[in-house]
Amino acid sequence: MQQLQILVLHGPNLNLLGVREPSIYGGLSLDNINAALKTRATELHSFLECQQLNSEGAIVEAIHTALNQKDGILINAGAYTHTSIAIRDALSGVNLPVVEVHLSNIYKRESFRHHSYVAPVAIGQISGFGVDSYRLGLEALVNYLKHQKEPSQ
Repeated sequence: MQQLQILVLHGPNLNLLGVREPSIYGGLSLDNINAALKTRATELHSFLECQQLNSEGAIVEAIHTALNQKDGILINAGAYTHTSIAIRDALSGVNLPVVEVHLSNIYKRESFRHHSYVAPVAIGQISGFGVDSYRLGLEALVNYLKHQKEPSQ
């Protein structure tokens, strides 16, 4: 079976993980998270390309580049989750399966974080489990893709 190609997008300020508000986001760095994700992806016969981008336009470009190159997208759009119609439209436009993840439970935080522009175009959303949100999101996306690619019985 051919390896699934997954794009992992980390949005603004996620490069500060391990330093930024560890009581909310945990103590692991983004490099630690990416390494753990890549290990899990290998076990799942998948290949990950991980990118952290602080600019909305750069995130949109990365999503566009995924068209015809990736099988799915795992995204933590950070604060853009709650503000970016452009990212939502890019995800919708490439029509790839998307799983949205967040380290914190966005519904237990400030009310402005309760709305996601990404969720309506995602196959699912996982939040509130810290680093495990990423692992669970990856596993869910890979499982979805593997079942989607199986021939009908």
